[in-house]
Amino acid sequence: MKILLVSATSLEIKPLLQRMSFREKPHQKVMVYDHNGHEIHVLITGVGMVSTAFWAGYFLAQQEYDLLINAGVAGAFDRNLKIGEVVRVNSDSFPEMGAEDGEAFLSLMDLELIEDDDYDLSGGVMTVHGFEDLRSVGALQEVAGITVNTVHGNEESIAALAERADAQIESMEGAAVIFAAMCAKVDVLCLRGISNYVERRNKESWRIPEAVESLNKTLLSVLDELQ
Repeated sequence: MKILLVSATSLEIKPLLQRMSFREKPHQKVMVYDHNGHEIHVLITGVGMVSTAFWAGYFLAQQEYDLLINAGVAGAFDRNLKIGEVVRVNSDSFPEMGAEDGEAFLSLMDLELIEDDDYDLSGGVMTVHGFEDLRSVGALQEVAGITVNTVHGNEESIAALAERADAQIESMEGAAVIFAAMCAKVDVLCLRGISNYVERRNKESWRIPEAVESLNKTLLSVLDELQ
C-alpha cells in the first residue's frame, strides 16, 4: 500500500520512524519510508488545522494514496478514557466555526451556510469507518472528536462547549485531515493517544511520553497488519 501518514509534529511519531526504513526526503515536509512492503510518506504538517488542511490537501492532490493515517496526541473530555490509552476517532467537527448571537452560539448548520450533503456531514459532523477487521484497530475504543484552534483550559468555556458538542476528545488537526481525505476520496484512519484530560491547564498532569509510546505501538501494529 501507498500510505500518507500525517502528524502535526515529528515528536508524536518519532518511535515509529525509528522502526521503519528511511528511503528519501523528496520535499521539506515529507519523508518516505518502507515498512512491511508499504511505501509510507510521512507528512509533518505543523500544529493547527490551517497548516494541516493545506499540506494534506497539497500532497493528496500531487499523488494517489491508498490510505491516509492521522496520528497524534489528544486531550480527553471523557474521564472514562485512560491517560496513555489509544483511541480511534470515528467522528470529528469544527465546533468553533459559527457566529455568536448574544450569549447563544450559532453553528454553520444553524446559519444555513453548510448542509448535510456537503462533505458527507451528519448534523455538521464528519464520520469515518473501516479497518475494523484489523485486530489492532478493532481493539480500540471509538470516540467522537472535535478540532479546535485553542485547546480548552477554562472551566466556563469547557462547560459551554459541553452543552453544544458531544465530544470525548479534542485535537488541533483531526477534522482538517478528515476533511482533506473526504475531498480527495481517500480512506482515512485517525488514531490518538490520550495525553491529558481537558481541564484548567496543568502540565504536571500531562503524560505525553506515555501517550506517544502507546500510540506508536498501535501504529506499528496497524502497519504490520495491513496487506
